[in-house]
Amino acid sequence: MPQASLLPRLLWGRPTVKAVAIAGMLATTLWSLRCFLSPPRVSRETPQHIEPLLVLVWKWPAKQVPNVSRDVCHELYGITGCWVTMERQFLHWADVVVFPHTRLQPGRDSLPKDRPPWQSWVWVSLESPSNTKALAGWNQTFNWVMTYRRDSDIFIPYGKLVPNRSATVNIPAKTNLVSWVISNYHRTQKRAEVYKNLSRYLHVNIYGKANKKPLCKDCLLPMTSKSKFYLAFENSIHQDYITEKLWRNALMAGTVPVVLGPPRANYEQFVPADSFIHVDDFGSLAELATFLKTMNSSRYRQFFAWQRRYSVKLYTDWRERICTICSTYPSLPRGRIYPNLESWFNT
Repeated sequence: MPQASLLPRLLWGRPTVKAVAIAGMLATTLWSLRCFLSPPRVSRETPQHIEPLLVLVWKWPAKQVPNVSRDVCHELYGITGCWVTMERQFLHWADVVVFPHTRLQPGRDSLPKDRPPWQSWVWVSLESPSNTKALAGWNQTFNWVMTYRRDSDIFIPYGKLVPNRSATVNIPAKTNLVSWVISNYHRTQKRAEVYKNLSRYLHVNIYGKANKKPLCKDCLLPMTSKSKFYLAFENSIHQDYITEKLWRNALMAGTVPVVLGPPRANYEQFVPADSFIHVDDFGSLAELATFLKTMNSSRYRQFFAWQRRYSVKLYTDWRERICTICSTYPSLPRGRIYPNLESWFNT
C-alpha cells in the first residue's frame, strides 16, 4: 500500500499558507513548493523553529524499516509537534537529519551535498568504541551525538528502571545456578577469559549461537529465568556501555546479574548497588564462584529488593529512540559541531 505524502500534514499547522500550500502541492513541482513555502530562518545561534519539527532519518538504523511517514511520535509515544520521515525529498525542510553510523558508507559522498544553515545533523550509534570503526572520516560533520553514553546530546540507553508503586517482588523458580547466552564468542575478549577461568569452579549453562544452542526470541527470558545468576558480560568495556545483557537477559528475566563491564560505580548510576554482583567485587574468580554456590535464600532475595520500587523499561524500537530527538530538541545546543568525533567517542 503506497505511503501517504507527508507534505499536506506537515504544512497543515503553518499560519496563513494552509490553502495555498495544498493548492501548490497539486499544481507545481517539489522545487516550486520549496521556493514558495520554505519559511525564513535566522542564524543557527538563534533558530526560529516553526512546528512541526521535521526529523529526516537518512537511513533507518535497523534492517527492517517500519512505516514512519506519519505522526508516529504522537501516535505511539504521545509526542506532539514532531514529524519523522525517510523521504529524502524533504531534506531542505528538515530541521534535523539523522545518520546511524552502521548505515553510513565510507566517504562524504554518501552524505547530502547541500546543508541548510539551520539544519542539525545527528550521529547515532549504540555500539561501543571497540566495535565502531572509521570515525576519523566524520570529523567536523555532526552537530549532535546520540548514543548510550549519558554525556551524549541525545541519550538513548538500552534500558532503565522506572518507578512502579504497584510493583511486587517476583522471583521465578530456579533449576540451575548460572547461565549465559552468547552469540559472538571471541577468545581475545575479556569476557571469554573470565568465563574460561570461572568455569573451572562452577558449571555454566551456555545458550546461543556460539554454543550451537540458539534461542528463539520468546524463549530467551523463560530460559534465563530458570537460573539463579546470569553472566551479563559485555563484549567490551567502556563508560556507560551497559546493554540488554543486564536489562533484558537478567533483570527483566528475574535473575541476578553477574556483570563484567565498566566499574561498579558506573553501574550504580543506572541500577541500585544491591541489584547486581560485579566480577571486580572479588579478589579472584574462585572467590566469586564460592560466593555464588554458597549463597543462602535470604541473601539471594535481597538482590530483588529493587523490584518493590521499580520495573524494567527496555528500549528496542528505533522509532521510540528517534522520537527522543523531538522531546529533547528545545534544550539541545545550537551552532556547535564535533571537531573530532573519534576523540570524543573514544574518551
